[in-house]
Amino acid sequence: MFPEKRKLMVVGTAIAAAFALQGCAPAGYGSNAAADYGNAAEPASENVAATAGATADPNATADPNAQADPNATAPPGSEDAAPELSEEAETNTLTGTKVARMGQVVENEEQQVLYRFDNDSNSPAKSNCEGDCLKVWPAALTTDGKPTLKGVDSKLVGTITRSDGSKQLTLKGWPLYTYIGDTKPHAWKGQNVAGKWFVIQPDGAKNLTCLPAISKAVAPPKDDSADDAGAASSSDDSGTGSDYSY
Repeated sequence: MFPEKRKLMVVGTAIAAAFALQGCAPAGYGSNAAADYGNAAEPASENVAATAGATADPNATADPNAQADPNATAPPGSEDAAPELSEEAETNTLTGTKVARMGQVVENEEQQVLYRFDNDSNSPAKSNCEGDCLKVWPAALTTDGKPTLKGVDSKLVGTITRSDGSKQLTLKGWPLYTYIGDTKPHAWKGQNVAGKWFVIQPDGAKNLTCLPAISKAVAPPKDDSADDAGAASSSDDSGTGSDYSY
C-alpha cells in the first residue's frame, strides 16, 4: 500500500472515531463533552425517550463467566435487624429498557438508570460501597426481594444483606445502585465515573455502548448536622465533581 494512501486511511479512521465519540456524548455538549460528561448539571440530553420491555442481548455481556447467586448475602447483618424502608427508599420495579445513545439499561420505578460497581463482586455477591459512597450511589433496597420485573429475567435477580441489615437488589449477582448526579429520568451521567461505575444491562453485563472519559463523582450531600465551616470545606459545590475515588 502506498504511504500516502496509508496516511489517508489512518486519518480517516481517527476522524470516524472522533465522530463516534461525539455521537456517544450527550447532545448540547461542546468539544469537551467526553471530559465533562457526568459533571455538568442536567444536560439537555437527559430528556431522552425510553422504551419499556426491551430484551437483554446475551452476547453483549462483558463477563460471560459470571454467575448469579440469588441467595447470596453480604455479612455482617441480620435479617431481623433490617431497618424499615420508606416508600421512597424501596425499589419496587426493575425494567429492562432502551435509552438514547446508551441502548440497553435497567431502570427503577422512578425511571432512574441503575449501575454496577467494579469494586463489588458478584460471585459471591457483595457490596463494597459504604459510608459516603452510599450517599452518592444509593443502594437499590428492597423489603421482600420481589420487585415487579419487566424485560428482566427473574432468575438473574437476587438480594444481598448489607451491614445495617437492609436488603439490596442484585442482578446476576451485581448489587444495584442509582446515582445522585442523575437528576432527570433516563439520565446516565454515572457512566464510567472513576472508571469503576457502569450502566448495567438487563443481562447483568456492563453497558459499554457509550463510554465517556473517566469523570469524578459528585460530592456527597452535606450533613445537616455539620457546622457551617466544616460543611463548607467538606464538599465540592462547584458541580465539577469531587475528589472521591468511588
